[in-house]
Amino acid sequence: MAKRRKTKGLISGIVVAVLLVLSLGITYGDKLPFAVPTWSELSAMLGLDEEETPVLTSSDFAVHVIDVGQADAILIQSFGKNVLIDAGDNDMGDGVVSYLKQQGVTKIDTLIATHPHADHIGGMDVVVRKLEVGEVIMPKLPDALVPTTKTYEDLLDAISEKNLKIKPAKAGDTRQLGEAALTILGPVGKFDGLNNYSVVSRLDYGEVSFVFTGDAEKEAENAILASGANLRANVLKAGHHGSSTSSSQAFLEAVKPNYAAISVGAGNKYGHPHKETINRFSKLGIQVFRTDHDGSIVFESKDGRELEVKTQK
Repeated sequence: MAKRRKTKGLISGIVVAVLLVLSLGITYGDKLPFAVPTWSELSAMLGLDEEETPVLTSSDFAVHVIDVGQADAILIQSFGKNVLIDAGDNDMGDGVVSYLKQQGVTKIDTLIATHPHADHIGGMDVVVRKLEVGEVIMPKLPDALVPTTKTYEDLLDAISEKNLKIKPAKAGDTRQLGEAALTILGPVGKFDGLNNYSVVSRLDYGEVSFVFTGDAEKEAENAILASGANLRANVLKAGHHGSSTSSSQAFLEAVKPNYAAISVGAGNKYGHPHKETINRFSKLGIQVFRTDHDGSIVFESKDGRELEVKTQK
C-alpha cells in the first residue's frame, strides 16, 4: 500500500532552522510561543513560489516524474545510483539540470533516451554537457527512421564531445542499482514509427516495481506482451502522455498497476490525456497522478514494501 503525501516543497533544514529562530525571536521575543510558522509562511519569507519549490527525498530509493510540461523526464535514485530517462523538450535542459542538482545529483550513471522526439531528448544535450554521464542507452533504429533534426544532431554532438558511446537498448539487459534492478523490456520487433521504438523498462526494488514506457503505443505494447516479459508493477508511467493510442486494455491488465503517472502539459493542443485512457484507468481502479495537476511526482520507498507518494502542488 502507498501513502500519499501532498507537499509544496521542502526547504533545507539549515534554512528552516534559521528562519524559525528569526521568526520566533522577532515575533515573540523572550516568550515561549504557542505557534510556529507554517511551510507556506516559510516559503513566503524566502520569496519562493510554492509551486516551484522542489519535492525532496531522503530515501535511498525514489522515482521522480519531473514536471516538464508536455514532455517526459524521469529520475531514478537508487542506493547512490542515478538513472535519467528522457530530459524534456529543447527549452527544458537547464530546468532538468537544476532539478537534478536540487536532488543532490551530480552524475547520471545511466542516461536513457527512449526515442528521438524533441519532447523526450530536447533537453538531453544540456544534461550531457553539464553533468557527468556514465552510459547512454538509445533504441537501435532502422535507417529509414533515423532523424535528421537539429535536436537529434545536438544530442549526438554532446555525446561525442564527452567521448561517450551509445549502447543500443536490448531486451533482457539489466542494470543493478544497489538493491534495485532496472531491466530493458523493449523495443522488441519492427515498427513504422519512432514512438513504438521507445525504450521500455522495468524497475524492481523488493516488492515495489515500476514500468516506464516512453511513447510506446499499442503495437509496441502488444509486442512486449507477446515476448512474455514480466509486466506486473505497482506504478505505470503511462505511455505517450496518456494518449488513447497507448495504455491499451490488454497492457493495463498485464501490468495491473495501482498507480499511473502521466507526464503532460496543461491545456496541451493534443488533448492529452485522452478521456478513453482516463476511463480505462478508472474502470480498473488505477489511481492517476498527472504533472499538469500535481506538478512533479515522487514515489519513494524505504523498505521495498511500502510506497509513499509526494506531489509538488
